[in-house]
Amino acid sequence: MRTEDVLAAIATGLWRWDNASGTVTLDSEAARLLGLPAEPVALPEVAVRSRFHPVDWNEINGIVNLAVAEGTLAEARLRIMDEDGRVLRTVRSRSKPLENRTADGRLDYELIGTIQEIAEAQPGTTAAHTPITGDWRRSREAFLLDAGRALAEARSTAEVLRVAASLSMPGFIPDGLAVFGVSGDRLSIIGHHGHDPGDEGPFADMPVQTDYPAAEVVRTGRAIYLPSPEDYKRRFPATWPLAQRFGRISWAFLPLIVAGRTMGAWMAAFKHPVSFSPDERSVLTTVARMLAQALQRAGVAESERELTTGLQRSMMPQLGPEIPGMTLAARYVPTGGGLQVGGDWYDMIPLPSGRFALVIGDVQGHDVRAAGLMGQLRIAVRAYASEGHRPDAVLSRASRFLAGLCSEQDTASDPGKGGGPGDGDPDFQSPRFATCLYVECDPATGLLEVARAGHPDPAVRMADGTVLMRPTAGGLPLGIVPDTDYPTTRFTLEPGETMMLCTDGLIETGGHDLDTGWARLRAILESQTPYDAQDADPEPRHLERLADLLVQAVHGPSSHHTTGPLADRREDDIAVVLLCREGEGCGCETPLLHPARPARRTMTTVAQAEPERVAGVRQQIRELLHDWADPEQVDAAVLMVSEMVTNVLVHTDGDALLIAEAVGELGSRRLRVEVADGSDELPHKRHPGEMASSGRGVLLLEMLADDWGVDPRGEGKSTWFVLNERSKPEPDPLD
Repeated sequence: MRTEDVLAAIATGLWRWDNASGTVTLDSEAARLLGLPAEPVALPEVAVRSRFHPVDWNEINGIVNLAVAEGTLAEARLRIMDEDGRVLRTVRSRSKPLENRTADGRLDYELIGTIQEIAEAQPGTTAAHTPITGDWRRSREAFLLDAGRALAEARSTAEVLRVAASLSMPGFIPDGLAVFGVSGDRLSIIGHHGHDPGDEGPFADMPVQTDYPAAEVVRTGRAIYLPSPEDYKRRFPATWPLAQRFGRISWAFLPLIVAGRTMGAWMAAFKHPVSFSPDERSVLTTVARMLAQALQRAGVAESERELTTGLQRSMMPQLGPEIPGMTLAARYVPTGGGLQVGGDWYDMIPLPSGRFALVIGDVQGHDVRAAGLMGQLRIAVRAYASEGHRPDAVLSRASRFLAGLCSEQDTASDPGKGGGPGDGDPDFQSPRFATCLYVECDPATGLLEVARAGHPDPAVRMADGTVLMRPTAGGLPLGIVPDTDYPTTRFTLEPGETMMLCTDGLIETGGHDLDTGWARLRAILESQTPYDAQDADPEPRHLERLADLLVQAVHGPSSHHTTGPLADRREDDIAVVLLCREGEGCGCETPLLHPARPARRTMTTVAQAEPERVAGVRQQIRELLHDWADPEQVDAAVLMVSEMVTNVLVHTDGDALLIAEAVGELGSRRLRVEVADGSDELPHKRHPGEMASSGRGVLLLEMLADDWGVDPRGEGKSTWFVLNERSKPEPDPLD
């Protein structure tokens, strides 16, 4: 007996479903079970699909796709319906998807399986109902919930269109989708799915008065349902030839309405007949409303992003032109919420003298007003600098400008004086201030003149990777007191050194304070030094990469889908500027294969009126010797420097100039510290009593320094000492 006869005896039929050609081959038993004449037949996919209950077909489609992906059997329960929509019987299908390649090389699949009639559970029995044949209303509600959630999460027009294209409606799945938008009296396609590239050409730009279903929907605001090609041809004969070539059977055109305004139309086209029953029309109408709202939200979000991008581009200038012998890099990261604009800024300003100025600042606040004040203040600072004013004069004028600007805004928003745009907004009426750091740079010599208004000090990474915070004199933030003095600090950026300017957002974001945040940044700066005596083939590292690493240390890798190792906490804007004076070890040029370890050098001036800066000098010496082998020598160096600088402030009428330099290889370095002043009186050894509060400076130098001396100069003198690094502390001679 043949296998077909055996299967027919047990009411089991065979079928073969070729997805590539859209053809279904049935044996006689399978044809009978589907309500067709009991003879072998090959039918188009549409004819077979019309025999299944629409709810069952929608769900079996997902089961087959899962079986194709997992390489497993696709099992489902299906209700067979006659031409009048009555259920004839229930069958169980078991199919195996097999992959094959089409003539054009495309990978597709073929289903080979069996169909067997089963007895349906009778009312009142305990037989469980299969989940494949769920209730139409329940399936529709589940679909609408999923569709609403997916459309609500879409953030752009492209994402909304992708979601719309992936919707599998209960019982009827569109073969082609198109979204039409309206601009003036023209209709255009915003996006489409299920069409080849170029198919949208005739529909891309047409008058709203065109005899086309989507145009009529936009004109009238009412949906149009075309169940058959005859209906389409009868109602829209002029544009029927355009739609005929796609081979669709049914069409639905629905208006996209938001707040009573028709913003476009949505087309759903089907390759199988759809009668558009009341339930089907209800689903399509609900999807169209959700789609319209999603497109409006996406349009508003894209407009906000475009506004944000435009503000940032207009307020954040490009760093240029190129500076001979120096390299610049900068980054700006706005806060995470709202329009993502704030009060931080940076600028590079060419000066009439041939020098250039670097400016970085932070206007109080993270809102639109802060961004507006920042833009005005940046332009004012650029104007004052371009006139040739010195750093202190630039900041003094900027402070007066900001104070006057805030005063004018407060007056304009006072209801008792006519009111203004800030009526009723206490935050708009509140005064604002700004911190700022202004650096004038001489590219030929590396000389930097710094004026600071309440801003964090600059940091310098030396050629060997040692990082020092450069203490600078400063004044109040801009805008607090109109007439404020801003003293200037001078130091030199040596070849191979990199200076970092940043706003407090880079330091404090992530729950850090100034100390812990600075420690985090210092670790990044020092870890990225290109110098490595043990590396036989050092890889050049560039300033752009270092700028990215500094930002990533706060936010982690920038990604649309994931945050970094820290949560993406953007409590404050971030601006950072890096200036490198090119030289051996800076990373801006290809390093030497075996470079000599560069010297560490720092220079600081302590004025008579600034005795509090002695503490900063001590800290700077500790940072210079952060990897010194003997901690006791570091303490000794700090003590001697403190004594020498204090003696200048106490016993002379001038300022103290400190120059410290460490040279040599690790473990055998030589530290030389020099403190110069304008007095001609040379220090001499004294013998202070037990209770004396002074007179021990020379004794300390003799006891702690390996060598020391005093060098007279034309005007004043220079006191210096030398320490030679010891790998281990020297033994105590008394032990």
